[in-house]
Amino acid sequence: MTPANRRAVAPSVLAAVHHPLRRRLIDLLSVDGPATASRLAGATGELVGNVSHHLKVLASAGVIVEAPELAKTRRERWWRIGDTSQYSWSIPDAEGDRAAELVAATADDANLAYQVAKVRQWFDIRHESGEAWGRAAYATERWLTLTPEQLVELGERIEELVREYHDHPAEGEDAQRVYFFAHAVPARP
Repeated sequence: MTPANRRAVAPSVLAAVHHPLRRRLIDLLSVDGPATASRLAGATGELVGNVSHHLKVLASAGVIVEAPELAKTRRERWWRIGDTSQYSWSIPDAEGDRAAELVAATADDANLAYQVAKVRQWFDIRHESGEAWGRAAYATERWLTLTPEQLVELGERIEELVREYHDHPAEGEDAQRVYFFAHAVPARP
């Protein structure tokens, strides 16, 4: 009962991805494209050696890959995001492995904290963003009654729509990066 295009992520990949600096590096590479450790250090305010270490961890996990065709010299190392577009995880993926279950649960917690932090960042700057963006910012919630199969279908339909917007980014001076996330979980009022 999982989406057909979903690939369960190994606990080692989850551990690599859910470090705050590594998550930020992934975001920068995803949004801004390939970069060197020096460029990423400049964007994050971190030391180049620290960024290099975290890039190696991400590369070992297969999350990022080298982009040697971008190097102007043999010493220059460029990195790009790997094929992580359909990674997913859940506690059931751990199949009773307590350590893997703990890594998945910790990743869930870190992911939610990351997502909430992005919304809180918006709350802090929304007054500076103008009326159009203030009105465009979106949140919704609904109580639905679904079967597990219907929840999978809902997730797939939302992902299909989000992928369309991702694959065809808006152009023009009003276009900005928008952070989108959604959760749908069994809950009680």
